[in-house]
Order: sequence, then structure tokens, then C-alpha cells
Amino acid sequence: MTVLETDALIVGAGFSGIYLLHRLRDQLHLNVKIVEAGSDVGGTWHANLYPGARVDVPSPIYSFNIEETWKDWNWSEAYPGQKELQAYFQHVDKALSVGKDTFFNSRVNSAQFDTTTARWTVKTEDGKTFVAKYFLPAVGFASQNYLPTWKGYESYQGIINHTAHWPRGGVDVRGKRVAIIGTGATGVQVTQEWAKEAAETFVFQRTPNYALPMNNKTLDPASQKQMQKDTGDLIAHAASTTGGMHFHSATKALADWENLDDAAKHVNQMYDEGGFKFWGASLADITVNEDANKFAYDIWAKRVRERVHDPVKAELLAPLEAPHPWGTKRPSLEQDYYEQFNKPNVHIVNTKKHPIVQFTPKGIMTDDGKIYEVDAIAVATGFDASTGSLSRTGIHDLDGVDLGTRWKNGIISLHGMTVPGFPNMFLPYSIQSPTPFTNGPVFIQFQADWIRSMIEKMEKTGIRYIDPQLKAAQEWRAEVQAIANMTLFPKAKSWYQGANIPGKPVEQMYYLAGMRMYFERCEAARDDKFAESFFSA
Repeated sequence: MTVLETDALIVGAGFSGIYLLHRLRDQLHLNVKIVEAGSDVGGTWHANLYPGARVDVPSPIYSFNIEETWKDWNWSEAYPGQKELQAYFQHVDKALSVGKDTFFNSRVNSAQFDTTTARWTVKTEDGKTFVAKYFLPAVGFASQNYLPTWKGYESYQGIINHTAHWPRGGVDVRGKRVAIIGTGATGVQVTQEWAKEAAETFVFQRTPNYALPMNNKTLDPASQKQMQKDTGDLIAHAASTTGGMHFHSATKALADWENLDDAAKHVNQMYDEGGFKFWGASLADITVNEDANKFAYDIWAKRVRERVHDPVKAELLAPLEAPHPWGTKRPSLEQDYYEQFNKPNVHIVNTKKHPIVQFTPKGIMTDDGKIYEVDAIAVATGFDASTGSLSRTGIHDLDGVDLGTRWKNGIISLHGMTVPGFPNMFLPYSIQSPTPFTNGPVFIQFQADWIRSMIEKMEKTGIRYIDPQLKAAQEWRAEVQAIANMTLFPKAKSWYQGANIPGKPVEQMYYLAGMRMYFERCEAARDDKFAESFFSA
């Protein structure tokens, strides 16, 4: 058996993995390798092939802040689609020579740290063994799909695919009857595409998506040239914001407005400007104050209902009474999602009232006995966020207990990047950090820089390994939960709390106080509070 020795082993060749490769290999000059389960670079953007897959952060800030990758790259759209993003990763691969240090089609199934050697031994399903001082699972927060256990699922004789496992050749639905199960981001995107081509479309909705206008547009050559010139400055500006976006968060709460008509005008303007501005730049207290939240929801619902002609469909898509506080479940960006429901052949099946009970050879049955016969089904039921992919990687602590078991009663980590009992393991873009409330590439850059600085500190001072102190991790967990409990987020059952996965502990999985405060905590642990935060040897 061949054992490959390396300073650092990264799992995953998406944004996180490539950022870390660049920071550790090209800047610290360490021997670094990536193992990637897929056949190419790109992570999510290599895997997500479902119809309409598109990013919800505008270019160019959804990209690497590495000059070699943007100095000769032009984006064609404000919100690029999957094909362009995959082409971008091919460009990044060439610019940074990612492929030469990446093992593709290799899925990690075992990882264990040995304090005697201060090394991780990591094995893959295809028989490779790696020994590394630093282990960095950069698997993202949405890479493990969730498929409910429906009775008769295997009996269905038509075309059926989960959006996370879409065939590379696509699915031709022209003239067919189709169903989309789920109305999260992928469900919205698939619906927008399939409803334009299918003979009849059934959207199975349990909870309405509080979707916002994307306002996508094609960029002309002059705009492309100017954007390329400004990329560095635009990303730097995004890095100065609470969520790594192109706008700063709202500073005025609802009570700060002397005139509610003026407040409504501002909130409507944020809706019209598109993207996540309605969520992040409308009212400062939108997710902490029930009155402000209702004020925003009522405006959003009115705007959506103006776009949907059928009052029954309008009530299902944007109920007069909010099913949950606005923004406590992730809103999606849409292009013409609501207009699709103005077509007489596009239907909404209310699965909150009549849940799916089983599949039949020809379609889907709900609990009222109705069978929806369709030729193709898109299962858009989402992901076992963050912990799902990590728990299935075979990572074991110093006592041989796997990570999934360690977290079966709740997550324990320090800043979401290190875990007690797992020395020299760093987790980017994962749990107990602001992950899903940020623009991924900008936030990942911060984390990659922090990880690089920690490893540089260890290398310069001769530290063999670090292990976060359990007390420090418990205090971090308490802070994550305490901040969440000051908001309206606990009033909604969402994947932010793991509530979408049966049997998973329901807890706030992400840090809600924003990037700046988060990194103040991380920098303190690295510097002034290092001894309080980590055991080192």
C-alpha cells in the first residue's frame, strides 16, 4: 500500500479547498494536496446540474480575491449560471494550477489523528492513504442531500432525480407532465425552467418561499471591462460589510422612521433594487423585532400578490398571515417564478394540508387519496446542512469516536473551525460561524487567512498540534445559541437549526452576529486568548 505524506490534506476542490490550497501551498510553501470526490474542480458548481442552477450573489464579488484569477476574466451576467461558474473554475484551475495537486474521484471514508506522530492518517474509498499534519475538510455546508423516506419511492416508473444528483445530459420535459417537490432555492429555480417547457407542472409546496427579485441582466462589453478593472475594489468593499455583500446592512430600525410611509417607500425600494437588499438593507431590526418583521412581510406579500392573478394561488404563495417570520428561513432569488403560476397549466399542491403519503408507478399520492400522474419528478428537498457531509466522512476523535456520534446531542466547536478532540483539523465554511448569512467567497477568504495564520504560528513556534479547549468550545456554543435566542429565528423550523432532518438535534447551527464580530472572536483566540482557547503540544 502506497502512503502519501503531505503537510496538509484538504478535502474538496470548491471555493474553500482552492482558497486553502493557495494560502498554504503558494503563500506558506507547504506540501499540500486536495482529495475531491468529484471528477473536476468547482465543488457545488461542478455537482449542481439541475435546470436553472444559478448563484444568488452578484458578480464579481462571488469570486476569488486573487488577482491571477480575475485579471483576465469577464463575467457575462450579473448573476452567473452553473455553466459559466464551472467555466470560471476551469479558468481558476489553470491560473492557480489546482489540478496538479488534486486527486479526483477520491472520497474520504476514514480519518484519525495520532498524538504520538502528530499526524492524521486519512483513507479514501479508492484505496489511497494520506498522512498529514493538518487536515482540512472543506466540504461546504450544502453537499449532503436529504431524501425523505417515502413509501413506494422505488416503484415510480417515470424519470426521477434529486436536484443534487442531476444527470449530466439533463432531462427533456417538453410536452411532459412534471412535478417539483420542494420550494427552496433549487425548487424555485427548477420551477422557473420546467414551467416554460412542460405540458403541465405541479409544484408540491409545504411552505412558501419568501423569494425576492434577482434582477439578473446580461453585461455588455463596456460593463464587463469596467467590472474587471474594479474587481479588487468591489471585493474589498464587500469584505467590509456585515455579510460580505455589495451593500451595507440597514442602520435604521422601524421605530427610527418618523413616518411609516417613508419607511414603506424605503422597504419597497429595496425590493425593487433586487437581490438580498430587502433582507439585509431594509430594516435594521427585521429579524429581531416582531413589528418590524410584520411590516416587512406585509410589504413583501403585497408585492408578490400583485404579480399572481389567481387569488387562491396568491394566498398559497404569499399568505396574508405570515407562516413564519420573514427572513428566518433563507429567501431565494427568483427571475419570473411568480409569473409562472399565472399559467393555467402550472399548479400548486399544498402538502401542508395534504402531505405526500406515497409514490405510485405513475406518480405521487397525497393523504386525500389524490394521485398526480406525471412523467418526470424533480426532488428538491434540500440538504442535511453542514453536519451531514462531515458526519459521513469517517472522521474520528482521539478516542476513536466518529464526528457524527460526537455531535449526536449537539454541536461542539470553537468558532466552527476547530473541534475538541480533533487536533489540527480546520473546518472552513461550516457550522457555528456566519456561513449561510454571508457571501461565500468573501467569508471563506477570511477563514482561509485565519487558518493560514494559525498554521504559520504553529510552524514558526514549533507547535506539533493544537486541540481546542472544551471549556472554550462550550462557551462558544453558548454564545451562538444566546445570540440566536435574541432573534426571531427560533420561531421558524428551518435547516438553520437542522429542523429539516428527522432525528437531528434542533439547535441554532450558525452564528448570527455577522462577520466582523465573528472574526474579532477568532483573532482573539489566535492571539491574546490562545492559551485559554487551545491546548498545544
